[in-house]
Amino acid sequence: MEFSELKYPYKTKFVKLKDNISLAYADEGENKNEAVVFIHGLASYMPAWKKNIPILKDHFRCIPIDLPGYGKSSKGDYHISMDFYADIIIEFLDKLELEHVTLAGHSMGGHISIFTALKYSDRISKLILASPAGFETFNEFESRILKNFMTVDLLINNSVKQLRQNVLINFYKMPKDAEFMIEDRIALKDAKDLKLYCSSVVKSLHAMLDEPVFEKFKLIKQQTLILFGENDSLIPNRELHKNLTTKSVAESGAGKINNSKLVMIPECGHFLPFEKPNEFNKEVIEFLHN
Repeated sequence: MEFSELKYPYKTKFVKLKDNISLAYADEGENKNEAVVFIHGLASYMPAWKKNIPILKDHFRCIPIDLPGYGKSSKGDYHISMDFYADIIIEFLDKLELEHVTLAGHSMGGHISIFTALKYSDRISKLILASPAGFETFNEFESRILKNFMTVDLLINNSVKQLRQNVLINFYKMPKDAEFMIEDRIALKDAKDLKLYCSSVVKSLHAMLDEPVFEKFKLIKQQTLILFGENDSLIPNRELHKNLTTKSVAESGAGKINNSKLVMIPECGHFLPFEKPNEFNKEVIEFLHN
């Protein structure tokens, strides 16, 4: 299967951006409503939000995107960095003639949302951060370990068992309807753009490690909703930071963001919007209607 053949739960649209990038997105809900742009996590894609957008679109204009290198968006040898992603998001907003939006980011998407809100603070009205990267910090030695571990070859040659494990680790108890994430990734094993996709994943990891945001949290002006699952297996990194807990990482970061609300969700892993959609959707609706 090719990336273009992925089945999405919403009508996919495309917009042309710089460097001949074709950015895939969906646009659900009323145009007059407050716009929320949804940014997926590392190695993920738009369907990550399939349990949220059908509910939230009754309240807001919901616009999930596939970042360049992911999902149905263009694949290429991009110079991926946090700056690159922030600029892409703003160019995308310009194309859709959206002056101000809320950014909702999961995991890496949270890190990107924070970076974008800091760089373009006048364009981002609020932040919703679900299990965000950027709250846990890594020193130079730890960064090197993480970079050395994740390589393009490793990702390309992942066994079916490993691909399944890579998805499972995101959940406290993986819902049956998350199986499509595993099936899609297995089906893409022979996709012609697989190497470029895997390269984007590796470059994205490097970008997060090379451009940390934690020390700038106090500069965040936007009202911010932060959600973590109490049973997140990925934050903190269990190998490098055995002394930390998800709660300590979450509270440490939230304490530095002035106008923020932290919600810890029990019996929930890293993929919070998918594993606990009712709780996520309720908190988002309350937050944005506030």
